[in-house]
Amino acid sequence: MRSRDTVIWQIASGSAGRSYADVFFRHGVALIGPGDAGRWSTDRTDDDYGCSFVRRFATEPAPGDIIVLRAGRSRLLAVGLIAGDYFHDEAFGDVLGWDIQHARRVRWFPLPTPHEFDDSAFGSNPARFGQVQNPVVRDYAAKILASPMDAWQRAPLPTLPPEEPDLLSPPACLQHHLAFVHDLLPVWNDPTAFGLTPSEHEIVAHLVVPFFRAMGWPTEHLGVEWQRVDVAVFDSLPRSPASCRIVVEVKMRGAPIESALAQARRYATKYAPTADIVVTDGFRYRLYARDHDYEPTAYANLWRLKASASNLFRRLTRT
Repeated sequence: MRSRDTVIWQIASGSAGRSYADVFFRHGVALIGPGDAGRWSTDRTDDDYGCSFVRRFATEPAPGDIIVLRAGRSRLLAVGLIAGDYFHDEAFGDVLGWDIQHARRVRWFPLPTPHEFDDSAFGSNPARFGQVQNPVVRDYAAKILASPMDAWQRAPLPTLPPEEPDLLSPPACLQHHLAFVHDLLPVWNDPTAFGLTPSEHEIVAHLVVPFFRAMGWPTEHLGVEWQRVDVAVFDSLPRSPASCRIVVEVKMRGAPIESALAQARRYATKYAPTADIVVTDGFRYRLYARDHDYEPTAYANLWRLKASASNLFRRLTRT
């Protein structure tokens, strides 16, 4: 299978605070983006995909090549074998907010404990995908492959997830806000034309408060910077810990909103012990329900609405 000179690839597992390594392992894939531009093809340029990594990922690896999954510049999470050709899968259009539909099947061996190499083992500014040249990393990966515990190298590949259908009929109350989101996001995503990334305060003012207003919450029931909470949503007046239904923690656009849960839980425990938690960047909303021990309960990406978003809208609508 590995008849050509040994080629070892490395691929990133996400950014700090937003790792999608578990998605790689669960579905037996390696993924990169941006993927919204569609399937890679020879009649398109690297500029169409915003980088050259997509072309390299689609054309250069071969089945049987070794691939390692890294975090940052020095941490190794898994070693794998590429098990198939390139494909584009819309089921991975929103992985923690990333569009990473460019895919390869991989048989992964997740390390029991991440392995730490010396600083910058993958380079001072490692590419999201590329070849591994560091001899220490290459030797470590080769030893994993040569281990007698090699059943994973022949194991059946996990099932790929089905693509979730779009939400065809969003709530009527959200139509204006959704149109606004689709007008605003391309502007905010163009730093050359727009300028600096909007602050969390701007996101609260322009996106989060209008979203909850559209969901039926009166202005007087929305506390901004109430007890240090970015946005607190109250069932009734007076606004108090007992009447606080939702604690909303807001992150800047592009930040990993899921990493905000711990801070939001501290605020909820101290100031609103009966409240659910929502973390958001104004476009993605993830709900953690108190009655489910703050497990992720519902999710919506207003930029790419899927059918499951109706659950979040139902739970956040004022009744």
